[in-house]
Amino acid sequence: MPSAGLRKRVQAVPGVPLPHGILGDCVDVVDATDPHELLGTDWMPRSCAEAHDFEWCGPDGTSGPSPKQFDRLGPCSAPPVTIYSGATCNPIGWTYDEATEQAADTLRMGEQRALESWFMREQLCTMAAANDLTPGAALPIAQGVAALEGWLAETYGGQGVLHVPAGAAALLGCCRVVQLDQGAPRTLMGNCVVLGSGYAVNVGPPDCSQAPAGEAWLYITGPIRVRREAPIIVPDTDAASVRTTTNDRFVLAERTFVVEVACCEAAAIRVELCPC
Repeated sequence: MPSAGLRKRVQAVPGVPLPHGILGDCVDVVDATDPHELLGTDWMPRSCAEAHDFEWCGPDGTSGPSPKQFDRLGPCSAPPVTIYSGATCNPIGWTYDEATEQAADTLRMGEQRALESWFMREQLCTMAAANDLTPGAALPIAQGVAALEGWLAETYGGQGVLHVPAGAAALLGCCRVVQLDQGAPRTLMGNCVVLGSGYAVNVGPPDCSQAPAGEAWLYITGPIRVRREAPIIVPDTDAASVRTTTNDRFVLAERTFVVEVACCEAAAIRVELCPC
């Protein structure tokens, strides 16, 4: 150990966001070019109604065909949410550039987790209110995934997204329910899996309450698209960042997201957090 001298200040240890979260390979992430998109979006869903079979002859073999069915779909919508990170310091010891770098990097590392937490609390739980597939007691995780995928296949018919707390990822692997496919976690049915650290909020229908200890809520949806803006630093000048009454510097880094879910519907199930 050196016998004398001051400690050396070095750069922070760099970090990398988790690879399979809601901003990962399972989700179409779009950098918005129209600011109106960041106020929320509306769209007419596609592929959210059933196709039907048709017979030219009636049931008795002589009468004419029955009328064809036409489905009337309602619009879907998605609200905006702003994720932010704030940094505060004494301006004598920390420059404006250092404060903005701190806030921006904290946002980079934390925005995915914060977005997942908001999405489960405010969106998934509400969308799945009518589709809680839990049969009274929590199921083993493999059975839970099977029930969710069956629901999606019957109601949507295409590939979708499983939403799983990061703490359950190892169980999906040990049960061989999910494997990496070209870098993205997928099930045998081809559904992609978001392994979200923010899903540790662990709430579910009907009242968005937390699952009991040792259990977790899993969700499934159709495809998802996330719109986002570029990170914004507030304030944008050195002088404006200093609060003269307290001699402190305050800097925010923030960006707005809009999470769009195909068919604006989800299903949920409660599973046991134990090996299958």
